[in-house]
Amino acid sequence: MSPRSALILTVICLSIINGVYTTDWSGMAKTTLKSALKIKPNNRIAKNVIIFIGDGMGLSTINAARIYKGQKLGNTGEETILEYETFPNVALSKVYGSDSQVPESAQTATALLCGEKTNFNVVGLKDSVGASNCSAYIRLGQEAEVKSIIRHAIEQGKSTGVVTTTRVTHATPAATYAHSPHRDWESDADINATLHGECMDIAQQLINSNHDIQVVLGGGRRAFLPVTEPDPKSNLRGVNLRLDGRNLVQRWELLQQGKNKKYKYVWRKQDFDAVDPNDTDYLLGLFSPSHMQYELERDTSGDGEPSLTEMTDKAIKILSRNKKGFVLMVEGGRIDHAHHDTTAKKALVDAVQFEEAVKMAVTLTNKDDTLVVVTADHSHPFSLTGYTNRGNPILGLVDPESFELQPTLDDLPYTSLLYANGPGYTTPRQNLTEIRTDANNYMQQSAVPLDSETHSGEDVGIYAMGPMSHLFHGVHEQHYVAHVIQYAACIGEYANECDKDARMSISAAPTYSFSYVILTVCLLFSYS
Repeated sequence: MSPRSALILTVICLSIINGVYTTDWSGMAKTTLKSALKIKPNNRIAKNVIIFIGDGMGLSTINAARIYKGQKLGNTGEETILEYETFPNVALSKVYGSDSQVPESAQTATALLCGEKTNFNVVGLKDSVGASNCSAYIRLGQEAEVKSIIRHAIEQGKSTGVVTTTRVTHATPAATYAHSPHRDWESDADINATLHGECMDIAQQLINSNHDIQVVLGGGRRAFLPVTEPDPKSNLRGVNLRLDGRNLVQRWELLQQGKNKKYKYVWRKQDFDAVDPNDTDYLLGLFSPSHMQYELERDTSGDGEPSLTEMTDKAIKILSRNKKGFVLMVEGGRIDHAHHDTTAKKALVDAVQFEEAVKMAVTLTNKDDTLVVVTADHSHPFSLTGYTNRGNPILGLVDPESFELQPTLDDLPYTSLLYANGPGYTTPRQNLTEIRTDANNYMQQSAVPLDSETHSGEDVGIYAMGPMSHLFHGVHEQHYVAHVIQYAACIGEYANECDKDARMSISAAPTYSFSYVILTVCLLFSYS
């Protein structure tokens, strides 16, 4: 947390007396204004870039996560400041796709990471290719493909990494390396050659064509292992999916061995913890057959899974050894899944863990040479409602005073967190008087009955810090994010169009801390 945020939080906490809020709001605003007046744009070249994508982490989720975190710390919650909320540059992103008003994650990830909007369910391809249209992709070939910031970074000699809590072949991580007419073509078992043509599955694309990505961490090992082999954790057959008999993990190991590099494949936490980032060039971690566990349910034992923060920490330490820098994508993917199930508590716990990963990244990097971007791919129809009083439990019912202010027509209590649609619908509406709405698996009520809650089309936030972060400044098309990243790092389409010479002179200029300046002045006076 920045000094400004700590000061504001301290003022608020000290001002809460016997439930009466006496915050010096004017003083708080003046402190924030003074800090804002000191902000200067950083025009250096970004040696490193880290993009954090909170899948489904719309503004309402950030608001609720902020309150949840604060209340877990014993505060009212609303005053909490998340790490990325201290970043100096904030903007909004318009998330619609080429063919959709409300998008899904493959097309939004393609926009964020490749710089082009595309069609529903399409990953890493232009909108000239429709969903499931393998023949169009085969006919157009490379002309239809769009490169990701990961591939652009590799071309400039940078190290790269992909970290996620979903399957590493899932929509968002797939956009860092794959080109597929359908996001669901994760293994060969998902592709029917007669119906879909000769397109390569996403897992095979990762291993065959993108084994130069140095760190890949997440779930989804079933797409990499033959159906005839047992899963390494459960020792059960039938868990893995590959029908072609290929063991892509062994293939990856052979490829790394051929480079004469130090590599490690891990599938459980104890082996992951044992990886020395100073003695590892390539790391592949596949910690679950499918998605990794929700943070609320995560097995933290040696046979379990690392957290998103732990994976982020390890990735940065490995990638930072490259003097040319690195580009890393980190996804908090299960925020989205919890929302689809209308289990708000799981979504908020994962959102708080996501923020911890951001905090870890800020600690391990230098804001002078590292661009950190935090955003979401889309939002959800999830809202905080009910005129609730300050400090009302975020997972609880609307407080009695607020309920009396505007009673429900059926005279039944309701939670302040609600969904517009999803599996939480019941008729008649459930009486929640004796229900633990803060239980881990409690499903918030929803207005429209669906098997799975949908996305929403509202704008999402972009929070940025570091070189060229001031280019995020208003309301942007979502694909603009990838262009700013390329320009900031002088990679991809902007490798030779980024005012490199002028910015390199800025990057080479020495920077001195305030304490260094004071020490220098003292030494000068001592010799005068």
